Amino acid sequence: MQMHLDSLLPLNISFPATGCQKLLEVDDERKLRTFYEKRMATEVSADPLGDEWKGYVVRISGGNDKQGFPMKQGVLTTGRVRLLLSKGHSCYRPRRTGERKRKSVRGCIVDANLSVLNLVIVKKGNIILIISLESRVNDA
Repeated sequence: MQMHLDSLLPLNISFPATGCQKLLEVDDERKLRTFYEKRMATEVSADPLGDEWKGYVVRISGGNDKQGFPMKQGVLTTGRVRLLLSKGHSCYRPRRTGERKRKSVRGCIVDANLSVLNLVIVKKGNIILIISLESRVNDA
């Protein structure tokens, strides 16, 4: 995935009720500060992202760092660690029965070293944004 240099952190926002998703390119670090130091599965107000996001509440569902390593729930750090993963763990799919592998994963705390942050809309705010998301799906 190519990143634009003018964007600090793309936010991949999904709305499971309709199956829509939107990639929001955020250039202003002040808007992103609300997500820093928060853990995965934390619900955060989306008000700082702009006027069209007033009243929305989003849940941090994951992300990838600049080198592409995924965030893993339960790893309480901002950095990268190497874990021995087996069947049933996220971030790893074994090829053989009983296979385990040491993989690099990123901690579940959000900081500035992410290349993308995945968010899920938990509570709707302004109805106009949802209508615009639905109309884009119908046009495609």
